[in-house]
Order: sequence, then structure tokens, then C-alpha cells
Amino acid sequence: MSRLTRVLLSGQVLFAVGVALLGLVLVVAIAPSHKYLFLPDPAHPVAPLVSVAGGHDPTDSGGVYFVDVETRKATILETLIPSLNSGADLYSPAAINPQNVSAITLRAEDLADMHRSHDIAAAVALQSLGEKVTAKANGVRVTDVDPSAPAGKVLYPGDSIVAVDGTPTLTLASLAKVMSTKKPGAVVALSIENARGAELVHVKTIAHHGQALIGIAVEQNATIILPRKVTIDSGDIGGPSAGLAFALDIVEELGHDIDHGHKIAATGEIFLGGGVGPIGGIKQKTIGARRAGVDVFLVPAGANATEARRYAGSLTIIPVKSFQQALHALATLYG
Repeated sequence: MSRLTRVLLSGQVLFAVGVALLGLVLVVAIAPSHKYLFLPDPAHPVAPLVSVAGGHDPTDSGGVYFVDVETRKATILETLIPSLNSGADLYSPAAINPQNVSAITLRAEDLADMHRSHDIAAAVALQSLGEKVTAKANGVRVTDVDPSAPAGKVLYPGDSIVAVDGTPTLTLASLAKVMSTKKPGAVVALSIENARGAELVHVKTIAHHGQALIGIAVEQNATIILPRKVTIDSGDIGGPSAGLAFALDIVEELGHDIDHGHKIAATGEIFLGGGVGPIGGIKQKTIGARRAGVDVFLVPAGANATEARRYAGSLTIIPVKSFQQALHALATLYG
């Protein structure tokens, strides 16, 4: 073999190795992993999404902002070097979907939660202004499930329990009354309604201080009738965490100056009684609020507020437990 031939073969080998390495780099940089990435997204103004009969969008330089989290599959490279994305967090599929619900079902439940938050936000906001809102109980909504309990295999957040062993349970009180007659370990038949339709599931109860429990956290579900039309267009954003922001904006659009020309970001699930519940992704949402240049950020009191302060920088964090507390805090700060 001549020297020229050896040189040519060596060059071909090096070229092949280079191509292979380049292909590997591209795969690592582009190919999705099994993990999920939570990324900050700058806070968005609420007013363009909300239309209130008899109301109008604020005209000053302030406004209410909602925050969300950009979620997508992480690339292999991003799992190896998480610092590539500022403010991002990696999660396993089990961490964000512990019950292994199908992607279609999970998406449907997220959108249902968002649309439900529209109605509750409007109800709470209008009630705070003294307007008459009718809320007719139509079931007990599951907000969380103990994955170690038998219920963890058949019940999911968003399910609405309407009967137990054939006895209607449209209110929290009626569910508690029926369950008080059951013995720990007994199997109960639950009639539920959800984004998938109506179902009948059987659940073995668990014991807690001698009482039979299903192993779930619940809240009242209701059909809401408003005294005026309120429309909220949240597009394809899911989840209930913008409820507090929606409620604040509705009050603002009805002529009550709650922001006093300041940019107010808010997050928190809102309940019919006006309570504000915790949400996920608070790190990314706090960073998103900062990036939007808002003045203050209202967040659920407790662990959410503690976590938000870690990433707030100079952003003012206001912890709240209820809608009335949020209104009072803003009036105290800017009134």
C-alpha cells in the first residue's frame, strides 16, 4: 500500500469519525429525553383576555398580569447541562403525572380546570362588589389524591363525586354524612363526572382515627349563574392558577382602581368562598413576573410565598390566603 493510499484511508476514517461525532452531538442537542422542562415565561396582561358587560379595559399604565409556565420535553443535552436554560427545572414524568394519566386526559383536565377558574373568578369578583351570584351545588370535586391509597388507582384531580353507593352527594356536607356511615376497609361505589364523561368506580376505604376515608382532598363544585356576562379567552393555557389574576382584573374593569397605575402580577387557584390555594411552578412564575417588570406579585401564602421570595430579587411579594385579603393588601399598599 502506497503512502498516498494510507493518507487517503486515514483521511476517510477521520472524516467518518467526524461525521459520527457530529451526528451524536446533533442527537444529544435535538432529541427529546423522557424528562420535562419547566421554563419561565414573562407575565402577560389579563385585560386583553377579559370582557365584562358594563366594564372596560383600564387606560392607565398599570394593569393586572397573570403568569404561566412553559412546559416541554427536555432534550438530552438539556438534561446533561440544566444550566443551559436560566430559571428552568427538570422533572420526571412521575413527578408531574404521578398517576400516569394519559396525555390526552391530562390535557383535557388542565383545560377544564382553566375554564372552571373563569367562572369562579367571575363569581368571587362580582360577589365582592355586592352583586348577586347564584351557585348551585352539583358535586364534590377531587383536588388531590393520596397515591398510596386504593383511590390513587381510580380517582384523579378534577373528578366530581355526585353519589356514594347510590346516595347523592352533591355537597361537602352530604359526602361527609354518607362516609360517616361506612366502616374502614369497606368498598364504596362512587358515581363520578369528569372531562371523560360519567363513570362508576369502586374504591376501598382507608382508616383514619377509626373513620373510613377515601384518601382524597375535595372542594365544593357548583353551577354558577352570574348577574352579568363575563367572558375570558385564555386560549390553550391550562390549569387553575390564573384564577386570582382574573378576579382582580374583573374588579378593575368594573371601575374599581385596585392597581393605581401599577403593574400587579398575581397567581393562585381561587375557590368559591374566596379562598386562594397553592399552585405549581412558583419559581418559574416569579422569574416570569420579574421579566415582565411588574411592581408586585401576589402569591398564595405559605410554601408558595416562601419559594417566591427566593427568586424575587427586588420584586415585592405579597402572600394572600383570600381574595378579600388581596384587595385589602393592594388598597393598603397603593390606596
